[in-house]
Amino acid sequence: MTVWDRAEWRQRMQEHAVRVAAHADAFVDRRSRGAKHPVHDFLFTYYSFAPAKLKQWVPPFGVSLEITADDLAACPWLQSERFICEGGMLHLDARRFMPREREFATWVAMLCARILSRPGRFTCYGLHEWAMVYRQSAQQVRHQGYELRMPPQELAAFVESLPVCCSHYDAFRFFTPDARPLNVLQPTLDGRPDLEQAACLHANMDLYKWSSKLWPWTGSDLIGACFELALMGRDLDMRASPYDLSAMGYVPVRIETPEGRAQYEQEQRELAARARGLRERLRACCESLSHIDHAAAHLFTEADEGALRQI
Repeated sequence: MTVWDRAEWRQRMQEHAVRVAAHADAFVDRRSRGAKHPVHDFLFTYYSFAPAKLKQWVPPFGVSLEITADDLAACPWLQSERFICEGGMLHLDARRFMPREREFATWVAMLCARILSRPGRFTCYGLHEWAMVYRQSAQQVRHQGYELRMPPQELAAFVESLPVCCSHYDAFRFFTPDARPLNVLQPTLDGRPDLEQAACLHANMDLYKWSSKLWPWTGSDLIGACFELALMGRDLDMRASPYDLSAMGYVPVRIETPEGRAQYEQEQRELAARARGLRERLRACCESLSHIDHAAAHLFTEADEGALRQI
């Protein structure tokens, strides 16, 4: 067990709050007013990790915290049954790690390893967002209230002028029916490990999804870093999209021009380089989780598992 003293883990908790709290609170406020944000809401709707959980800092499995009664009162979520607190030390209880979580951690470790083993393909230029509105009417476009930067016919002609090569199933499934045959790949859910690659904006944003699905075992430091990367990826995603969001301060990346495509690739490469370190951290974490004693996990029933998932 690695031990973090109070000064260290409280500093980590403060840094986590700086990363995520303002975004989580802003989403909750918008939701209460029925307002929407075309860029940031995606991180709380498509990625369904609750804002309240995102804000709750927790240590990863394998780390023990020096803790006081005042700390527990200030962080009541640390008093859940997933944690053991003895003699002023607190850590995650391996016996609460469910077999399904272990299987999922093994799968995530495999996915990370597959992506890390193959070269990235930096030739998509963010065309997936354009394929999602390809040959749609104004009434069908997903982000109502925001104008497209091109008339529909010009937009369709641009999509048809470049190879569409999306490798990400969860992006491809939102292509319009007319756009799907244009894609040189036909991603499927089961084929995800065979197609996803390190240049893909959405595969890198998904590091937040995979890490948060294993909360609290992955720990908030990693989840928060993946959230930050997803936020950067979403920003580029929508700046390169066909939507005109300039009134909100989003300067478009004009992938319809050679200069814009070069800019997109440069920013995409920077994100991919940052994602590589996070993917390696997530793989190592999941490999460690996959080796938690399976017999210990079986001490709890399916009913126990359901109750714990409500915490």
